[in-house]
Order: sequence, then C-alpha cells, then structure tokens
Amino acid sequence: MKSKLPHIGTTIFTTMSKMAMQYNAINLSQGFPNFPVDERLIQLLQETSVENTHQYAPMTGHPLLLAELAILTQKSYQRKVNPETEILVTAGATQAIFTAIQALVHLREEVVILDPAYDCYAPAVELSGGIPIHISLNDDFLPDWNKVEGVINNKTKLLIVNNPHNPSGRIYHEEDLLAIERIMDKFPELILLSDEVYEYITFEQKHISANTRNSLLNRSIVVSSFGKTFHITGWKIGYLIAPEEIMIEIKKVHQYLVFSVNSVAQVTLAKFLREKNVQTLGAYYQDKRDLFRNLIKESRFELLPSEGSYFQTVKYSTMSQENDVDFCERLIKEHGVAAIPLSVFYADKRDNQIIRFCFAKDENTLIQAAEKLCKI
Repeated sequence: MKSKLPHIGTTIFTTMSKMAMQYNAINLSQGFPNFPVDERLIQLLQETSVENTHQYAPMTGHPLLLAELAILTQKSYQRKVNPETEILVTAGATQAIFTAIQALVHLREEVVILDPAYDCYAPAVELSGGIPIHISLNDDFLPDWNKVEGVINNKTKLLIVNNPHNPSGRIYHEEDLLAIERIMDKFPELILLSDEVYEYITFEQKHISANTRNSLLNRSIVVSSFGKTFHITGWKIGYLIAPEEIMIEIKKVHQYLVFSVNSVAQVTLAKFLREKNVQTLGAYYQDKRDLFRNLIKESRFELLPSEGSYFQTVKYSTMSQENDVDFCERLIKEHGVAAIPLSVFYADKRDNQIIRFCFAKDENTLIQAAEKLCKI
C-alpha cells in the first residue's frame, strides 16, 4: 500500500514511554501529569453523569460550555466573542489544529512552521496537500522574525506559532507580537494559527495572547486545551476561537471529522469553569518548576529558561557528545529517567544536545528523578 505519510513512524513520545516501562524508569518524557485531578471536578463529573446529558451535543459545542468559554475569554483577555459563531469545542487541541488546517489549506499552499515544533503541525499540512515551510528558531528558542518574513509569499496561507512554546518553555514578548502584527499587515491574505494550549501555565510573566491584539482578531485562530489547563489530558477536549468567516469553513470539516464532542465532559467543564479561577494555575506549576530546577541545579546539566508550559529543557554537552536520541535512550537504560530529545521536533533533525523533561509530576516523582539525574 502507498502511504500518504511515508516518513512518519512511531512517535518519540510512544517510544520513550514504552522504554520507560520496559526499564522501570521514571517517566519525565511524555507531557502528562501523574497527580490526581481536582476533587471538585470529579464531584461535578459524578453529578453530571446521572443527568440527562448522554446524547449528542450540538456540533459546535454544548451551549453551557460555549457561554462559559465566552466569559472566560472576556475575563482573561478582555476579548468579547460570540459563543454561537466564534467558538468551536473540539476533541482535543490536536483535532482543533488538524481541522483548521484541513479547512483552510489548499493544494500547494504553504504553511510556515517554527522549529522545534510540536509534531502534529506538518503532517496535517501534508495531508491537506499543502507544503510545510520550516524555519528554525534562534538558539534561545525565540524567532528571528526577519527570517520568518523572508519565506512568506503570496502562496503562504498560514503562519503557525506556539506560545507558550513546546518543547522549550519560552514565551513571546511584546516585540514578538509587534513583529507578528507587522508581518500580518504586510501580507493581508495570511492567517495566523496561534497554538496557546499552555496559556494558563506561565510563571514570572504572563504570555501575550493573540486574543489581546485587535489587529489580529479577524485573521487569527487561537487554540486552547482543557487537557493542559486542568491536567485532564485523557478527556481530550479543547476549543478554538476564530472570526465567523474563518469559523464557517472550520466547522464544515469538524462536522465530518468528529461531529460533536463528549457531552458529559462538556457539561461538567461548564460547571467547573463557573467555580475555578484558572489564573492560579501558573503559581501551582511554578512551584513544581522551581522544585525541579532547585533539585537538579547542582547536576551536570545546564538549565535553560522555562517561562511557561510544564517543560524544562537542559543541555548535556559537557557530559556527553552522544546525539540526543542515543543520550535519552542511555538515560533510561543506565540511569532510570526518561526524557525527550529535542532533535525530533526539527524537520532537519538538528541536534543541539538538548533534552526536555516534564515536571508536571508529584513531588515524590520529581525528587526521585532528580536524585538519579544528580548522580550522572
């Protein structure tokens, strides 16, 4: 059979998690929490499960959840959105991204992707018949916007940005948003796809959302994730916000891809949003970040900035000259800790001898992992 994605194999996340189980290693590779979810969320789920909420939700999302998302967007970003025409509830952020790309990208149109990039972007572009154009971030994991602008032309349909950034944990600053606005102004047909799934997990500084930039609102798709925000990755629920003209096209694909999303989960989240202050999540994860950084600061790893998300990147070049995949495999086999090599996030597989740890773990797990890492 001829493959539509011949270069795609098993993801590194699956590989490293499988190896972690095989060697009984502490898994700091795949980005999912290992601690319990909010008890109140579980209570609300139990309550909702006995209500009459078990049939199809409306295609765009349950009205209760759409209304709460409009309120959340107003509170968080002072952006007023129409819940009926500008919000779409999706089966996770990955489905939101895939659906948007399928709806908007035509044959041989180009999509600019900033590497290192989350691995779902490029395959979605290829499956739409589009062409991914990869531009590497600077060594500090922030973009060179002149390089980005240099590859955009009249065939470029989308610019994809990820802020806060996975895998690096960096966030964009005011000058970055100004650069995006300049590029968008210069190319009036360009659409911005802003992946902001870690929007509420930021530390010393809040991230600047595309939702806050008036000049971008009519040409932006902003993607969010309940899985990341409320550490319920297995629920697979996200949402996107876009102007009605763009959303009409996205909904056309969404209705034939999943049609609608889990009704019980949607109603539960609507109730939870009425009670939960999402602005406290940054401090919660900052405690974990600070604990992990303090625990390994005396190790031989070089700590890199972590401004948002739940990831910590480190350089190991003073410890080994191995490529990052081999180093991560040896880290599991010989030292009992699983991490992710950053080369897999680059289209050209460039190796800067940097790896990524996930610190969205309970305190005991982080302590045990740090003890092992400090012995290397």
